Amino acid sequence: MIGVFDSGHGGLTVFRALARRFPRVPFVYFGDHRNVPYGNRPSDEIVALTRDGVDALFRRGCRLVLLGCNTATCVAARTLQKDWLPVSGWTGRNILGIVAPTVEAATQTPWAVTAPQYPQRYNTDVIAVFGTTRTIASHAYPEEIRKRCPKVTVVQQTCAELVGAIERGAPEDELDRLVAHDVTALLAQTGGTPPHRAILGCTHFPLVEPLFRRHLPPFTRLLSQPEVVADSLEDYLQRHPRFLGEAADAARSPILLTSGEPARIGRVARIFWADAPAFDHVPH
Repeated sequence: MIGVFDSGHGGLTVFRALARRFPRVPFVYFGDHRNVPYGNRPSDEIVALTRDGVDALFRRGCRLVLLGCNTATCVAARTLQKDWLPVSGWTGRNILGIVAPTVEAATQTPWAVTAPQYPQRYNTDVIAVFGTTRTIASHAYPEEIRKRCPKVTVVQQTCAELVGAIERGAPEDELDRLVAHDVTALLAQTGGTPPHRAILGCTHFPLVEPLFRRHLPPFTRLLSQPEVVADSLEDYLQRHPRFLGEAADAARSPILLTSGEPARIGRVARIFWADAPAFDHVPH
């Protein structure tokens, strides 16, 4: 069984893509809606909440947990992977994040390669990163991209209002105005030079990907995390088949868990996944 942990709803876009890509793999989603948002919390709290969420998924039988949240990945993933997991007692388990596959797609360089290689070390493209306040403040994307492509220009833009507008089901014209504002602000940083690639660095943003497409030039390649992460997980599972467990003979229904109130969470979740299964409550 494979788990996906998120601080709220956004990870459902990734979870849905995984459930579709691997219909015979049992997936469990845990959204920590009681403590959302994570972005305004101190780093040690984010690490602790993420650790507890991963631990809960391990206790339900997951051998592999994906952090389907950019904030949790940027702030907590490395600490959990290097410091907590080896002493946790969860032998044979692993934790993955969503920054690594996104950086791989942006740089066309495997995550294990952390020194510039030919031809990427001569790449002078402009890469845009759109994200939430905490993700942008972490500088995780610029740091990891420049390890592999030191000549690339990475320009970040905080989309401060977009997540909230998506979650309350704002009309398209309002969402379009917010995306247009954020794209314009990013282009102001580049002096009007459009990016070659744009990372939609929040799992909410696939829901408004067509609006980003509308306001960015046609040649700008959009890197939307659900498909990027699904591609990366498919490659990972081919190399580490032990995390697949026993494949089912028929499609498996995914399980959705929340630390919040299931009925209310389910209503918002339908913005992200129209036919999402019902949530069950777990304490967190």
